[in-house]
Amino acid sequence: MPVSAAPLDRALLRRLGFSAATAAFQIEGARDEDGRSRSIWDDFVDVPGRVRDGATADPGPDSYHRAAEDVALLAHLGVDQYRFSLSWVRVLPEGRPNPQGLAYYDRLVDRLLDAGITPTPTLYHWDLPSRLEATGGWLSRGTAERFAEYVEVVADALGDRVRSWYTINEPVSTTLQGYAIGELAPGRALLFDALPTVHHQLLAHGYALRILRGRGATQVGIVNNHTQVLPASTSDADLQAAYLYDLLHNRLFADPVLLGRYPDLEPLGVTLPVQDGDLALIGARSDLYGVNYYNPTTVASAEGPVPFEVVPTPGAPVTGFGPLWPIVPEALTDFLVDAKERYADALPPVVIAENGASFPEPDHVDGPLDDAGRIGYLHGHLAAVLDAMRAGVRVDAYTVWSLLDNFEWAEGYTQRFGLVHVDMATGQRTPKASYSWYRSLIEEARS
Repeated sequence: MPVSAAPLDRALLRRLGFSAATAAFQIEGARDEDGRSRSIWDDFVDVPGRVRDGATADPGPDSYHRAAEDVALLAHLGVDQYRFSLSWVRVLPEGRPNPQGLAYYDRLVDRLLDAGITPTPTLYHWDLPSRLEATGGWLSRGTAERFAEYVEVVADALGDRVRSWYTINEPVSTTLQGYAIGELAPGRALLFDALPTVHHQLLAHGYALRILRGRGATQVGIVNNHTQVLPASTSDADLQAAYLYDLLHNRLFADPVLLGRYPDLEPLGVTLPVQDGDLALIGARSDLYGVNYYNPTTVASAEGPVPFEVVPTPGAPVTGFGPLWPIVPEALTDFLVDAKERYADALPPVVIAENGASFPEPDHVDGPLDDAGRIGYLHGHLAAVLDAMRAGVRVDAYTVWSLLDNFEWAEGYTQRFGLVHVDMATGQRTPKASYSWYRSLIEEARS
């Protein structure tokens, strides 16, 4: 995908903060060190055939031992913020605070601050403790309560220096891919019976928001994975399928946070386990609204227990994930504008908390990789963000996924998203052409 010749609006770029993102299980390695206990992803990777290339995420990029090197890469990149996640099972193994695990994040926060980078941790990026999954996982209200206990420990340890937090990452992915169809951990296949996990994750967000506000945090919000839903045709059946998919993927997770109520779920035949006071907690106004965005989704009607299917988007180029990951940057503009129209003043300032693309790349390199496709993708989506800003959407920050090539969940090391190439055999880091492009763009925005 070639880089567009159209320059990006520098005046609008100046209004954005720039960030890069990672997640603990995907980059840290050190799965058996410093008292860390097991998460659902440890269990998932140990099942033969679950991960495409048999990777276990250890050592992977080995950021647990190479954090100083990664902070130096961030500093040279020039980002304002670094979005990383905390490992629940490193911080609170077996339900008890772990001084060694907390010390790792304590050092990371100090390194970032010393480098002039704002730490923006994510409290939950899919690494649920195995002990909690054994008692129901996110199907159980008790998991949200245990999450609140974890948040209190983290806030007490880091809250004197960390003021910006993300609560829950992509609850839709946990619900649909983790509990409904079993593609991701914990690998359950419950279909619509998975939907109580929606409410318990959002309840966990509400608990975290209240706790962090009480500890002086100034920027707190959830991160939802969103997509612009496109009907495969104008037939009534496809339009209804698209409506249902949008309800399930987007509105089910956004409406409670932004409006304090669930959308009408009668079309799905679902009743969620809401108790008195839950929606007030979930719907308490956030300081930001995190949007992870990768591609639009084209949906057609289908027979069977799930009345829709995701199909290729006609005429669109695709990323390394294949035909269901189309590259249509203008769909991001459409999504953001639609969200502003739907939620109006209830929509806080938006942060693009993840945006990026994987393409086929070698495991080993001898120098900087010319990843023009990634540069084109990022340029196009940044232009789409700026178009949304011109249309009246307030967007405060843009985050590239990912700083590093990493363990890409069920795809293992077969998909690479990084601005920096990582040789998984040696840990060697080699910035790609996209790293230099992003660095130059940030410099230009600051000039």
